[in-house]
Amino acid sequence: MKKILITDGMDKNAIKMLLNQGFEVEEKFYPEEELKDKIKEVDVIIVRSATKIRKNIIDEALKTGNLKLVVRGGVGLDNIDVDYAREHGIQVKNTPCASSNAVAELVLCEMLVLARNVKVANLTLQDGIWAKKNLKGTEIHGKTLGLIGFGNIARSLAEKAHNLGMNVMYNDIVEHIDAKEGFKFAKFEEIIEKADYITVHTPLTEDTKYMFNKDVFEKMKNTAFFINCARGGIVQEEELLEAINNDEIAGAAIDCFENEPKPIQELLNHPRVTVTPHIGASTKEAQERIGIEIADIVIDHFGCILINASGC
Repeated sequence: MKKILITDGMDKNAIKMLLNQGFEVEEKFYPEEELKDKIKEVDVIIVRSATKIRKNIIDEALKTGNLKLVVRGGVGLDNIDVDYAREHGIQVKNTPCASSNAVAELVLCEMLVLARNVKVANLTLQDGIWAKKNLKGTEIHGKTLGLIGFGNIARSLAEKAHNLGMNVMYNDIVEHIDAKEGFKFAKFEEIIEKADYITVHTPLTEDTKYMFNKDVFEKMKNTAFFINCARGGIVQEEELLEAINNDEIAGAAIDCFENEPKPIQELLNHPRVTVTPHIGASTKEAQERIGIEIADIVIDHFGCILINASGC
């Protein structure tokens, strides 16, 4: 019987699917030192963001050779030493499509919150201040959305924004010939200088580390907003704060932080920054899709009956 360890939670129906296929499933978070022992016993480990599968954990797994598959429920793989695992015969998979709509909807939500001063309106009203005259916002219709990265999430967001009357520009490693008519491929610098809303949709790599920094913020329009629902570490957060405080940009929305779960307090408290605790994929529907996709990956890997996955 193959043993599966789920460390960061998973949809209950998907767990039932695995149990029905004859897998032994344990759902429990293990701190790093305890995980070093536990990893020797399991054939599959399923993680999200909290659990890190680094070289030291993989080395412990190699002592028994049981571990065959690591699955991350979500888009990125920056919490897993992917190359090292694969070099030693351990497959690494993720679920790149299942949460795309959920994250795209959150980004759109953040854009509207910023545009209409919702955070300040909420806080002042709670303090008994009727600040209606000071809360004139803007409309997103007719504004330009700049997407840095054009994967599944960015494409979903682009469609939604386009349907709401926004102009869409995007930058990616290559121009996408299948991109919808009206979506303009542009250089990074052009997007930074022209977009009213700039959202980032890239993985965290050596190339993208702190790609949004003081130099970039200085080139943005002082009426522009910045949104990061991708990964912490892509943004130099101290320099983002400085840019907002110096009125170099109008504000920001952040869902992913470099120091999770304890981000910079000033960033959390800033009236022109709306913040959420990495909830981009946290919808009931997305978690169901992620769970089913994970179950299919595991079942398919071990040659069991393939359940119809959510797909892309």
